[in-house]
Amino acid sequence: MTDLITTDLVRLGADWGPDKHDVIRALAGVVGDAGRATSVDQLVEDAFAREATSATGLPGGIAIPHCRTTGVDQPTLAFARLEPPVEFGAKDGPADLAFLIAAPAGGDADHLTILTKLARALVKPAFTDALRAAGSDEEVVDLVAHELGEPAPAKPAPASGAPSGAAVPGGGETTAPGQAATAATAVPATTATPSLVAVTACPTGIAHTYMAAEALEAAAERAGVQIEVETQGSAGSTPLAPAAIAAAGAVIFAVDVGVRDRARFAGKPMVSSGVKRPIDDADAMIAEALRYAADPSGAPRVEGDASAATTGDHGAGETWGGRARRVLMTGVSYMIPFVAAGGLLIALSFLLGGYEIVGPYGDLAVSNTIFDLPDPAAYGLDHALFGSGLMAYLGALFFIIGKTAFALFIPAFAGYIAYAIADRPGIAPGFVLGGLAANLFGVSTSGDNPVAFPATGFLGAIVGGVLAGVIAHWLAQRKVPTWARGLMPVLVIPLVTSVVAGLIMIVVLGKPINWLMTQLTDGLNSMSGSSAVILGVILGLMMAFDMGGPLNKVAYSFAAVGVGGAALASDAPELRIMAAVMLAGMVPPIALALATVVRPGLFNAPERENGKAGWLLGASFITEGAIPFAAADPIRVIPAIMAGSAVTGGLSMAMDVAVRAPHGGIFVLFAVDGKLGYFIALAAGVLVGAALVVLLKSFGKSDADVATV
Repeated sequence: MTDLITTDLVRLGADWGPDKHDVIRALAGVVGDAGRATSVDQLVEDAFAREATSATGLPGGIAIPHCRTTGVDQPTLAFARLEPPVEFGAKDGPADLAFLIAAPAGGDADHLTILTKLARALVKPAFTDALRAAGSDEEVVDLVAHELGEPAPAKPAPASGAPSGAAVPGGGETTAPGQAATAATAVPATTATPSLVAVTACPTGIAHTYMAAEALEAAAERAGVQIEVETQGSAGSTPLAPAAIAAAGAVIFAVDVGVRDRARFAGKPMVSSGVKRPIDDADAMIAEALRYAADPSGAPRVEGDASAATTGDHGAGETWGGRARRVLMTGVSYMIPFVAAGGLLIALSFLLGGYEIVGPYGDLAVSNTIFDLPDPAAYGLDHALFGSGLMAYLGALFFIIGKTAFALFIPAFAGYIAYAIADRPGIAPGFVLGGLAANLFGVSTSGDNPVAFPATGFLGAIVGGVLAGVIAHWLAQRKVPTWARGLMPVLVIPLVTSVVAGLIMIVVLGKPINWLMTQLTDGLNSMSGSSAVILGVILGLMMAFDMGGPLNKVAYSFAAVGVGGAALASDAPELRIMAAVMLAGMVPPIALALATVVRPGLFNAPERENGKAGWLLGASFITEGAIPFAAADPIRVIPAIMAGSAVTGGLSMAMDVAVRAPHGGIFVLFAVDGKLGYFIALAAGVLVGAALVVLLKSFGKSDADVATV
């Protein structure tokens, strides 16, 4: 990582126009001019593609466009001080400091490492102020290199400390005469002041995770208290030392996801918030934690028994509704990769080998090799791509892999629901209960010797996961002798939980849940006409209401779980439900993108930029592309896109559109039955959504009012 940034990669006072894409293009040109790019065009293309997924503007006038690309062969960081500032999508306004991070496509996670280090640095006012005040390219290189741990030119140390008021590269400042102590000279922590520990984590684990950590550390330094922060992010995590946790008077959780190994903090007074709060108000969080440390009697505490080595990812301040949401979303988030990978592989197997592949796939894979290809006609594969033996053979292999991935998604769903409640000891029994729900071993419930336990599917996974998690969590709270503590999380809790929860599911709950699933399946099979349309409308409303939130995920999960077995049938109602959900989820970003084209004056500059990305995000079935619009104007935007998605969901069901892939949007068109209806339903919903957005935004507001924003 030597020479990550050089003076050739720095531009001060850059005027590259008002559009962020022009800035990115110019920064890529700087990389090329410095001889660091193998292809400037490829670097630009990859940076644009990353920018389209989500804006890279950060609070405080910062932008960090970044990408992994074949356009460079060594990690590179380019910097520009923009005059005038340029919009990069941050809510607090345009950016005047821009970094372009380019990492080799074939390398390791260098760009994530660089990004996380930058994120930590960029919440330091001293660092960003120093960048804004830097008078030369060399000074910028020294500042950035110091923050990133890069070698910087050696400078002679002053005989008795830095001059008064001098900036310290990449960090704090010394105080000028007569000034109060700054963060660098805050009152040191004493034995009378309790220490603190904290955990920060965000869903992506990149910028906010590390910015929150740095903000907490800076606030603690100002308060004169020692703090150690564990960042559970994409660049890896170094767990806090047990001694630091034991010595801490309180713990701060600044997280948007579950805390890994939360049991370590059991019994500690706790301050809990989302990851954004410390970025905006770290001083208040530190003060609150110190109050709890000084008087723990009325403080919320981390539940559990630290000696039991486990507890759930919940605390005293969490409501039952919030706890249920988090538990369900944890299971869904871990389940979706199994569904998406398995479903897409099955869909690809149909593309390559034809739908007939579901019959002879096993014999075809076992009896042939890549060097001894099958004759598709001999296996009845009339629709193999190009009539090719190679395509038929690959289709069989893809089907086997996809079917295996799909078989694991219900166990994963149950396992990670249990994990969200009881942490790691809940995973094994959760997977066991999920395996029972999926009936992984294919135990028959019919014939001369039916067994007692039938498959319970999606509902069984939820019930089984919660049951396993609750039992494991209860066991973790039991007081046990010291010699048994090490056995609890790895042997006793998983074993006892699997036995108890498994018996409850088999003996008590299995048949009732199976009966309910049977009624649901029969109801779906009988749906036609108006009842199917109503279901499509309801699913469409759910998909658009929170755009990736709990309702959206419930609707998606309801559809995706039916695709596994239903993908084998040509007329299964589950495939029509999947089509309605996918199409409805595509509508919001595309409708808003269209609205920004039809009436651009109703949207500000960042929204118009987000609109450009909305076309691709919507086409890819990424409903979250609508979130920036909804966050800025929920009263007008959310009802409009809900109406559009409802229209699409209802029309999709009415026209019997079906899709065998659980994800992919327009890119899995080969897996769609009823392509004409597919496009009609999508177009109708997009037009309705866009028209309503424009109509609602037009009330009491003119184009000129917004265009100046």
